[in-house]
Amino acid sequence: MKKSVIQKLLGDVEVTRDLVLLLTIGGLYALSIALSNTFVNVYLWKQSGEFIDLALYNLTAVIFQPLTFILAGRWAKKIDRVIVLRLGVIFLAGFYTTVLLLGDVANHYLVILGALLGIGFGFYWLAFNVLTFEITEPETRDFFNGFLGLLTSFAGMIGPIVSGYIITRMEQFTGYSVIFGISLTLFVVAVLMSFLLKRRAAEGKFFFRQILAERKNNANWRHILHAHFFQGLREGTFIFVIVVWVYIATGSELAIGTYGLVASAVQFIAYYTVTRLMKPSFRKKSILIGGAILYAAIYLIVFDLSFAKLIMYGIVISIAYPMLLVPYISLTYDVIGKGWKAAEMRIEYIVVREVFLNSGRIVSVLTFIGAILLFPEEKSIPVVLAILGIGHFIIYFFVRHVRFSKPGGGESYSFARQKNGDGGSTGGTSV
Repeated sequence: MKKSVIQKLLGDVEVTRDLVLLLTIGGLYALSIALSNTFVNVYLWKQSGEFIDLALYNLTAVIFQPLTFILAGRWAKKIDRVIVLRLGVIFLAGFYTTVLLLGDVANHYLVILGALLGIGFGFYWLAFNVLTFEITEPETRDFFNGFLGLLTSFAGMIGPIVSGYIITRMEQFTGYSVIFGISLTLFVVAVLMSFLLKRRAAEGKFFFRQILAERKNNANWRHILHAHFFQGLREGTFIFVIVVWVYIATGSELAIGTYGLVASAVQFIAYYTVTRLMKPSFRKKSILIGGAILYAAIYLIVFDLSFAKLIMYGIVISIAYPMLLVPYISLTYDVIGKGWKAAEMRIEYIVVREVFLNSGRIVSVLTFIGAILLFPEEKSIPVVLAILGIGHFIIYFFVRHVRFSKPGGGESYSFARQKNGDGGSTGGTSV
């Protein structure tokens, strides 16, 4: 039998139709986000020139995201999870439609835009993570996360540079309208692709509180949740401050595209390497090394900002992120897979994890807002980033305590061989 392109690239793995479809939808999502999401913050920055506005927009998004996760979790136990995925893509399409319609007054509707984005992310990532959990097996999980990282990195290479070129070649905000329109189109294609996924209905009640309380009984689960809080502590603020710093340092959207191209090219190679070499026995060491490098990289830019140092920063973190995320995500799913009633409660586990992750993001943005309101921005922002940036390094000090009853951390429960609510198999394969 001939090997697929994916198998030729990344070795012998069992590639199913749903795995390929989910990777394709994830790739379309990544390309759309790479084209536009980075530039939404710059778009709003150019309209207001205030960090507080960007912080409020991002704060609204990270507040609505966990709330939507809880709602999406309930719905995923009542209706088809593919429909929940579709809802997420539709809300994200609605976000870009709203940005296009608002034009140069978008900064007056920050809460509405943030809410649409948060709702879209909530529905999309709940469904995507649950589908990933159901479609992957322990032996294909590193592969899936790694290949999705490759797609994300490739999108990150071409998206920002194409967007930066279009924006700088067109007058005023016309270029922004063009790239937001392209993103809208990609999300529409993703919705259409979702109709090809096998129906995955679920039955039963939504036991959010029970799984939240399970951290008291399951030490592994408690450690993973604490790790996700500190992951969010860095992400909440860094996701919008760094890109605006690139723009401030250069005054050019094309420079943002160049930064994205260089960083993502390095990340592409790093994801490929980590995916091929990563073994379960090396996961924790890889998380420690990746987290340490991510924190050390901050000191390249926080106290002496220049475009050259930003490029160096981008290269360093692009090497470190795959080292941390590929084993970290896989370890997280393995912990969930060995948890109490993991098969029936997989949706609840994903929701609780996201609540902790976004709680960290909320604390991060609130800390940032408090700092810039109380102290001058030029002095407070570097200090805040140096404090919040330690989040990914702290992850290791929780995951190091994760222990499995059998070597390798394999799952005690295989979702792929269970029957789901509609009588069909859940199939064979996030951030």
